[in-house]
This record gives sequence, structure tokens and C-alpha cells, in this order.
Amino acid sequence: MIARKTHKWLGLFVGLQVVIWSLSGVYMTVVHIDTIHGDQFVRHQQPPGVDAGTLRDPIALASSSGAENIRLAWMGHRPVYVLTGKAGERVVDAKGGEAVARPMEKQIRALARSYYTGAEPIASARLITDIPGEIRGRKPPLWRVEFEHWNKPTLYLSPTTGELVSRRHELWRVFDFVWMLHIMDYAERENVNNPVLRIFTWSALLLALSGAWLLLYSFPKKKKKAAARV
Repeated sequence: MIARKTHKWLGLFVGLQVVIWSLSGVYMTVVHIDTIHGDQFVRHQQPPGVDAGTLRDPIALASSSGAENIRLAWMGHRPVYVLTGKAGERVVDAKGGEAVARPMEKQIRALARSYYTGAEPIASARLITDIPGEIRGRKPPLWRVEFEHWNKPTLYLSPTTGELVSRRHELWRVFDFVWMLHIMDYAERENVNNPVLRIFTWSALLLALSGAWLLLYSFPKKKKKAAARV
């Protein structure tokens, strides 16, 4: 029977992926998205206020230094301007205009502790130039600070200002892995309309339709009673 053969071969083709879709979907719905984001590990700090009249004119400062972009940031409680140009980023004091040195490891550790909500000590702090897949798209270098916790909370800090750039932890890493399996984008883990996913999606639909087709044959057929004739 065509329906039975179609259902059998489609089941062999997409069956494992259907199981993966189910299990990965369970994980992504059971673990709350706020937990995945790692909001519980970061202390949200309100930047201190500053009198705008005490700051240098950012437009004039950017023009005189040849910067293509300028923004106000904070190094602890100190307002600074981050100037971006062809040579990269550099930091100047927002009030005096003098150059500000990049934070060293000791300062990075102190900043990371101020961002982190837990009481666990820092396990490691290092400046990385190879960006790991868990923060793909970020530009190197970055400071990577990991804390001693079963969930391995990790903070990524800017090397120029010490600002918090991103955060990761083990539950997020598991989520990222099952998300990859769920959308079947094994390279970038972002494309939810890739050819492999479309092929398996249509195959799964055909599997369901062939199953419905088989269901029609599972009902007992009513036998027609022939009328007796004398």
C-alpha cells in the first residue's frame, strides 16, 4: 500500500528530528526566558547624574580629534567620552578632555564584582582576542570574567571602558545548543528559514498527512448485505 510505504520511509527520514524538536521545545518552554538571559546575575545600576554644563562639547571634541563617532559613557562614577575612528576606540575625560588609560585587570575585576549579584569569587579574568561562539558578532578584544558558580556565570567587559557588554552562563549555553538543533542551523544558529529546516518541515507535514491517510484504512468497512431474492 502506497500510504503505508510513504509513512514508513518518511518516519525513518524525519523521526529522529521530530524527537529532537520535541525535546528541545520542552527545554525552551520549561526554562524561563529571563533565566536564559541571565538577568539574575547582573545588578542593574543607574548611572550617576552629571551637570551637562561641566562637560566638554562632544561635537567640537570629535571634530578636533578626527573621530567618526562619539558617545558618553561611564568608568565607575567618572563620565568619559568614547571616540571611535579608523584606529579604533579611545577614551577621554568628558570634563577635562585628557586621555584616559584603559582599565587594567585589577579594575576589570572590581567592575565585574560591582556588576555581579552573587557572592561567589572570580574564577578567572582574561583579555581575549578570539571571540567564542557564544558571543558571536562581537568585536575583539574583550575581557572575559568567570565566577565560581555551578552555572558558570561569565561577564564580558569592554577593554576601553570596562562597561558590561554581554553575559553568559551554562543554562544559556544549553539553550543555544538546543536552539541550534531545533532550527537546524548548525553554523550561525540564527537562520530559521534555512533549506535543511524547510526540507524536514515539509517532510514532517507529509508524514502527518500519510498517517491521516492510513487512519482512513484503519476503520472497519461496513459490509453490504445483499438482499435475498427468491
